[in-house]
Amino acid sequence: MSTPQLEHVKNLVVGCGLSGMVVAERIASQLGEPVLIIDKRSHIGGNIYDEKDPETGVTVHKYGPHVFHTNSREVWDYLSRFTEWHPFMYRVKAVVDGTEVPVPFNLDSLHTLFPRTMATRIEEKLIASFGFNTDVPILKLRDTKDEDLHLLADFIYEKVFAGYTMKQWGLTAKQLDASVSGRVPVRVGRDDRYFRDTYQAIPAEGYTAMARRMLDHPLVEVRLNANWSDVKGKISYDRLFFTGPIDEFFGYEFGALPYRSLDLQFRNLPREFAQSGPQINFPCNYDFTRQVEYKYYLDEETPHTTISREYPCAYSPGKNEPYYPVLSPENATLYNRYQQLASSLPNTHFLGRLGNYKYYNIDQCVICALRLFNQIGKKEQ
Repeated sequence: MSTPQLEHVKNLVVGCGLSGMVVAERIASQLGEPVLIIDKRSHIGGNIYDEKDPETGVTVHKYGPHVFHTNSREVWDYLSRFTEWHPFMYRVKAVVDGTEVPVPFNLDSLHTLFPRTMATRIEEKLIASFGFNTDVPILKLRDTKDEDLHLLADFIYEKVFAGYTMKQWGLTAKQLDASVSGRVPVRVGRDDRYFRDTYQAIPAEGYTAMARRMLDHPLVEVRLNANWSDVKGKISYDRLFFTGPIDEFFGYEFGALPYRSLDLQFRNLPREFAQSGPQINFPCNYDFTRQVEYKYYLDEETPHTTISREYPCAYSPGKNEPYYPVLSPENATLYNRYQQLASSLPNTHFLGRLGNYKYYNIDQCVICALRLFNQIGKKEQ
């Protein structure tokens, strides 16, 4: 009985999310080499996938909100090849003691929630200690010796961070890597934008349209509903780019890396708007962390609206999706063991949030994929 012949591809990309698409596009367009992308899902784009809700006509982000922001002109220019942009400055509010205030917590939040004389005194001390319009990590603010500033830090930690962090991660802020709590600082100013990057926008026709253009090359083939576990051993390749969980690739040899998942529940409502802005956080109320209203993103004018509520949960392979690596010193040590194992494999590259076990933003996924391609391109010269 003859052995089935292996299918051979020059470049195999596992995962049709942003990292995989960038690498595939660069290899096809710049090196002129064929690329096969496989993905277990039934659509392209990974977690940035969006689509029009058939009932409301609202462009919905099926895996939760994605707002592009970057200070990198390189990333902005690269993605601009595949989309026009709808400028969008993201603004987030949190419900604190029943009142909506800006997040990151800023001087307007302070004056809304604190008595006037007290708020004025604390504002003066914040500016004197940290400067105006600066961002201060909450854990750094909690280390201050001043009685008023320490009171403020404890208040913000309890009302904005503690409950949200416990729901989101199942851990306290101190148990996580400092980079996680540092993502949402305390702002000593009145800038109420969630991000302060130079470039902030949403693809004008949606992320899926942008993804489709990235893949629109005769040398790029996409196969959906294709699991790595089903393909492994049936396809040989010269290079492999793996964007799935690195621990899964190695059969959990050193144990499973923890990830957090989301139970996203969408609702269509028969009214024009459901809330005062695109995202409302609920750090101390309910089981969900935030409620998102998507029509704000592209300023879509529709009589009805679509919202989502996010219920964080533990990742369970085969039951839900791994959204976020749980960054902690212990988990970093475990990841490093896998990374050392990965470095011994020839022509095999790991990338993306899951492959690199990093809490990447969109622009970070792009820049890492571009850097990886540049390394490959130099070797080809």
